Amino acid sequence: MLPTTIDQVIDRLDGIIDTARSKRTRDGFFAALYRTVTCTVKDGIAAGQFDDGERMARLDVVFANRYLEAWDHYRRGNRPTSAWQYSFEVADRQQALVLQHLLLGMNAHINLDLGIAAAAVAPGARFPGLERDFVSINRILQELLDGVQDAIGDVSPVFGVLDRLGLWFDESICNFSMRRARGAAWEAGTRLSIVDQTAQVPLIAELDADATRLAGLIHHPLIVNNPLFEWVYRAEADSIPIIIDRLYATCPRTSTIS
Repeated sequence: MLPTTIDQVIDRLDGIIDTARSKRTRDGFFAALYRTVTCTVKDGIAAGQFDDGERMARLDVVFANRYLEAWDHYRRGNRPTSAWQYSFEVADRQQALVLQHLLLGMNAHINLDLGIAAAAVAPGARFPGLERDFVSINRILQELLDGVQDAIGDVSPVFGVLDRLGLWFDESICNFSMRRARGAAWEAGTRLSIVDQTAQVPLIAELDADATRLAGLIHHPLIVNNPLFEWVYRAEADSIPIIIDRLYATCPRTSTIS
């Protein structure tokens, strides 16, 4: 059964993380990152940082359930949306950087799921009123970016050096990509919010196709043929549990579950 509260979402993410750690699967990378985002949104709601905390809590749960349902489908041998299928298939392989795994998850969840979730929580005339809280999450993601890059630098020392030298995916590029994805998600939500569920089907299929194409670019960037790519890949820590724990450590379990 899917969660109905943020705490239940966090519990489910803990379960995915624990499973990934024990089975040494790379789907735990995004789950650990997403748990940090979820905890931060929860803390923001408690601190009154959103115009409508109750609505934001509903959005958080509906949004998270898109990912959790996709994960359940894939692990049960069923096929989720194509963008998530691509992300999970790459997570079952080895030839990808930690950053690529994280970006593939972010791509599927933001470029596909976010607009759908936003339209479901604030359909029709209510959708424009969601914008301020929707935009405020950009700030949350940007504030988390330093910690995520530090975490990747810990498990991928060469990445850390290149990042500090500005020779890799620096903060401006990451922030731009994130803002662009969330802007596209807002536009998608706007389109979905004004039509019924039947009319949403082809629009969602279009979003899924676009996100899947972008996943291919994330997985096979031009730099994949650059010696730097192989250097970073070989230098990354060869321990999935260590990587998961480092990403997970930005929001420890005991500090978030009430």
